[in-house]
Amino acid sequence: MSLNDRQRLAPEELKSHRYLGPDDLRSFGHRSRQKQAGFGTDEFRGKPVIGILNTWNDLISCHAHFRQRAEDIKRGIWQAGGFPVEIPVMGLSETFMKPTSMYYRNFLAMEAEEVLRTYPIDAAVLMSGCDKTTPALLMGALSANVPSIVMPGGPMNRTSWHGEQLASGTDVWRFWAERGAGRLSCEAWCQLEDHIAASPGHCMTMGTASTMTALAEVMGMTLAGASSLPATHSGHARMASATGRAAVELAWRNIRPSEIMTRAAFENAITTLMAIGGSTNAIVHLMAMAGRAQVPVALEDFDRISQTTPVLANLRPTGKYVMADFFDAGGLNALLNEIQDLLHLDAETVELTPLRNALQDATIWNDDVIRRRANPVCQTGSLAVLRGNLAPDGCVIKPAAAEANLLQHRGPAVVFRNYPDLKARIDDPSLKLTKDHVIVLQSAGPLGAPGIPEWGMLPIPKYLLQQGVRDMVRISDARMSGTSYGACVLHVAPESYVGGPLAFVQDGDMITLDVAGRKLTLEVSDEEMAKRRASWVAPRASFSRGYGKLYLDETTQANEGCDFRFLHADGSQDPPPSIY
Repeated sequence: MSLNDRQRLAPEELKSHRYLGPDDLRSFGHRSRQKQAGFGTDEFRGKPVIGILNTWNDLISCHAHFRQRAEDIKRGIWQAGGFPVEIPVMGLSETFMKPTSMYYRNFLAMEAEEVLRTYPIDAAVLMSGCDKTTPALLMGALSANVPSIVMPGGPMNRTSWHGEQLASGTDVWRFWAERGAGRLSCEAWCQLEDHIAASPGHCMTMGTASTMTALAEVMGMTLAGASSLPATHSGHARMASATGRAAVELAWRNIRPSEIMTRAAFENAITTLMAIGGSTNAIVHLMAMAGRAQVPVALEDFDRISQTTPVLANLRPTGKYVMADFFDAGGLNALLNEIQDLLHLDAETVELTPLRNALQDATIWNDDVIRRRANPVCQTGSLAVLRGNLAPDGCVIKPAAAEANLLQHRGPAVVFRNYPDLKARIDDPSLKLTKDHVIVLQSAGPLGAPGIPEWGMLPIPKYLLQQGVRDMVRISDARMSGTSYGACVLHVAPESYVGGPLAFVQDGDMITLDVAGRKLTLEVSDEEMAKRRASWVAPRASFSRGYGKLYLDETTQANEGCDFRFLHADGSQDPPPSIY
């Protein structure tokens, strides 16, 4: 039976009815407080309560339009006969949160779960956009398993500088390299600051934010076409209102995230990740979401699907266009229409229709932005999973965003103990680095940094930049921004902080990168590695209390999603909250 065939609940079967319906003292209190807020009985009696989880705050400029979008969502909920309640939850500012917003992804996931569990919420609209908000809210919704739908915040506007189209993030790294090479003045750099981010909305590249909202869509958790809409387009406000209306229907049918985010949905997400040339960060987030959904997903699934999926989105950082061009060219569904044979088209969505319905009228209007199968950006290999004695539990690289000559490389390591060491010494000419060296950063993983920050696009020494070098093999247990590029090996697991092999690399050790062979090899004998391991001193814990201690005690490694162990699904169900 499809989800669309499910009968609607009676009003007294709604979760909110237990709070607002009975003729008892507790419900009297609940109703009287709603009236205290200015609502009459007829405005909420017998109606599904729709929670709007809003991640807006003044330090997330990507979400600057969310206060208005919350009103647009409310309009749709009222239109469909629901009762909207807006609930602010923690905003994860990719720009301002330190040590990294990833450190707090699980915090927001916990908050979202408990908000959905404890309040009289029959369904939720998850307002997300900036990188970690989408996976965090979906993780929380999966754990609470309350009917939910995502409203993607949308990418920011196109912008240009000196006649050249800019891409937030990607061009920051590019122009910073040019400044390091002495080819961009301080004055020009300051002018660039005024142009690089021209409107509300998340990065306009296929970075982590656009990647994760696209994956939320193909997994069936948004309205069709929602993830491609630019933040300031008038259609975005209309989409927000329609999302509110859809949330009311999800409440009446009691359609839960676990019924939509199935194994088929995860496979669709992985396939789409490869076809859009998406962010390496999506691997970590999808692994965490799969753990919440009790869906078996392994790193090998990403590598297997990568080897059969063409890259069709000609978007930066892999290609040359930005998200507004993608929208104008037909958006995500036009791209998916081109790879229908690689997708599970019967997978259900929050619109209570299968994925295939969303693709029926999808058309590619610009086949340079969204390529045809016969003319892909890359034939296959958007992302690759590597293993070897340097990464026994795996690591990842984005071949499509690296210089091709570096995908098979052997060179001597130059090792930096941590990020401060890297910043202090990377430009020191006495290191005598060449383009053939392999730059290695330790203590940048989930626990060592902490929070597996986006340090993985390690800087190239200024004197090499001045020689024209723009890419080198770089290895770390960190992540990199989805807007980044280069031959960067990331998410090395186990990380150096817990005694993974990365901790024992020394200057001059030879390292071989073989992307085609899926190998990352440290050319050091087992005997020598055993000696180094025996003399290694584990670092002292950086936190002894509070959230930091919880994070250090419970966070898994990158290959498992960096989630809290105790929040992975085990098949049990927590009881609903007692309201006495």
